[in-house]
Amino acid sequence: MRRIRCAIYTRKSSEDGLEQDFNSLDAQREACEAYIASQKHEGWELLPDRYDDGGISGGHLERPSLKRLMQAVDEKRVDQIVVYKIDRLTRSLADFAKLVERLDAAEASFVSVTQSFNTATSVGRLTLNVLLSFAQFEREVTAERIRDKIAASKRKGLWMGGNVPLGYQADGRTLRIDQEEAATIRCLYDWYLEHGVVRVVKEQADALGLRSRRRLRGAGRISGGKAFDRGHIHHILSNPIYAGRIRHKGQVHDGQHPAIIAPAIWERVQQMLEDGCGKARGTRHMAPRSPLAGKLFDETGDRLTLSHSGTNGKRLRYYISRRLVTDRSQKHPDAWRLPARQVEALIAELVRAHLKKTGIATLLIQDIAASEVAATSARLHAVEKTGDCLALVDRADLSPGNITVRFNQNALANLVDCDPERINPEQLILSAPFRMRRRGVELKLHLGDAPSEIDRTLVQNIVKARRWMAMILDGKTFAEIAEGEGTSKRRVQDVIDLAMLAPDVLDAIAAGEQPEGLTSDYLIKSGVPADWSKQRETFAQL
Repeated sequence: MRRIRCAIYTRKSSEDGLEQDFNSLDAQREACEAYIASQKHEGWELLPDRYDDGGISGGHLERPSLKRLMQAVDEKRVDQIVVYKIDRLTRSLADFAKLVERLDAAEASFVSVTQSFNTATSVGRLTLNVLLSFAQFEREVTAERIRDKIAASKRKGLWMGGNVPLGYQADGRTLRIDQEEAATIRCLYDWYLEHGVVRVVKEQADALGLRSRRRLRGAGRISGGKAFDRGHIHHILSNPIYAGRIRHKGQVHDGQHPAIIAPAIWERVQQMLEDGCGKARGTRHMAPRSPLAGKLFDETGDRLTLSHSGTNGKRLRYYISRRLVTDRSQKHPDAWRLPARQVEALIAELVRAHLKKTGIATLLIQDIAASEVAATSARLHAVEKTGDCLALVDRADLSPGNITVRFNQNALANLVDCDPERINPEQLILSAPFRMRRRGVELKLHLGDAPSEIDRTLVQNIVKARRWMAMILDGKTFAEIAEGEGTSKRRVQDVIDLAMLAPDVLDAIAAGEQPEGLTSDYLIKSGVPADWSKQRETFAQL
C-alpha cells in the first residue's frame, strides 16, 4: 500500500481569540487530524510539522507557514495538504491556480475536510474552481462595501482609524486635542509662517529637541520618538486634519474634530507651500524676520523659542522660554516671555554701541597694522541696521537685570575682512544691565540703568486730588468742587481717591521710580485700596 504523507494547514484572518488555550487554529487542526485518521486504511499518515498562519488574510500568498508548506511540497516531502475549508488555503482564484500548478509539478494534491472533493479528480477540480470563484467574489464585494462605508463616513467628517496624527488622541470616531503635542504643531506652523522654508523649520525643531510621537507596534517594536525630517514636517504642514478637516481620495471634507490650526492660517500655509515649490533651486530667501531665533537663552540655560499671538488683527512675535512650550503641566513663573521686536532692538543697540566705541578696531583685531585701522573702523561703524547687527550675534544670555552677548567670531572676521584667528577673544563677549518696565499690559525694555521718568499727568492728578480732598474736609460737596473746577462730578469722585496713596508710593511717583503700570488711568479704573500695605502689594505686581 502506497504511503501518503499528509500536512495540515490552518489559517485565521484576525488575531482575535488566538491567545486562548483552544482557539480556531486548534479546532481546524483537530478536525483535520480526525479526517486523516479516518483515511488510515488508504495509507494516509500525518506529518508532525505544524503549518499555522494566525492573523493573516487569505487574499495573498505572503504567509510564512504557507511558504514553508509549499517549500516542503516542492521538495516532495508532502504528498497531501489537508485543510478545514478551501478558503483557509486561499480566497483568490489566481492564487489557487498558482498553488495547483506547484502541486501538480510535485505530484501532490490537497483535500478539504468539510467540502467533499478531491483535487486528484477532474470533478473535484471543477467543484473547487466554482467554490473559489464565489469566495473571491465574496471577498471583493466585502472590500467594496468597506471602502464605500469609509468614504461615506469621511464625507460626514468622521475619523476612520489608522495612525493617530501628532497633536491628537483617538476618541471613538473622532479626535480630541493633545495639548502638549498640539503646542509642537503650532510651533511648526508658526515657524513656517515666519521663515517660509521647511529647512529652517527643521533647524528650529532640532534646536528645541522636538520629537515625533513614540508608537508601540506589533511584537513590542517601538517606532518614532525621533527628530522631525523635512518630509514629516511637510506632511504636517499640508495635512488638512489640523484645520479640522478630513481628506479622502483627493477630496477634503469638514471634520467633526476640533482644529489645532485656524483654517485661514492653514490655507495661507498651503499657498506658501505651493509658491515655495514653484521657486527655482538656488533662489535666495529673504532675511528671517526673527534673527535671534535659536540664539536666546535664559538664566536656567533654557533656549527661548519663537511664538506668535494675534491682537486686533495684528500678528505679534514673542521669544518665550522653551519650557512654556514643552512642559504645560506647570505655570513656570520664572519663564521669560519678551516682545521680539523690543529684544531685537535692545541687543542691536548694544552691538551697535560696542562697534562704535573709540579705538574698537585696535581692540578687536590683534596686531592690526596702522594702515588697516581707518578702513576697519569704517566697516564697524557702518553696521547700522538691526538685522545686520543681529547677524553678528552667536548667542545672547538673559538674566534678571543683565544681558550677555557673544559675537560670532567668523561673522566678525568676514565683516572686517581678516583671519578669524586675529579676532581678540576678549572682545567677543559683552555684558550690560537692562531693565524691564511694565505699563499696563505693555512691557518695555531699557538698556542700562534707564533714567527715571516722572509721569507728569499722574503727579498733576495727585495734586488735584489732595486739593479736592482738603475742600471735602472743609465741607464742600463733590458737585460744588466740580462746578468750581469746571469739570464733572464723576471726574472729581474718580480722581479724589489718588489722595489716599501711601507716603512711600507718593515718594516713588515723585522720583519717577514707580512701576510703569502705575498710571492715572490704572488707578482711576481699578481704584485705590484704602489699606496702604494692600496698595504696596498690588502695585508691586504691575
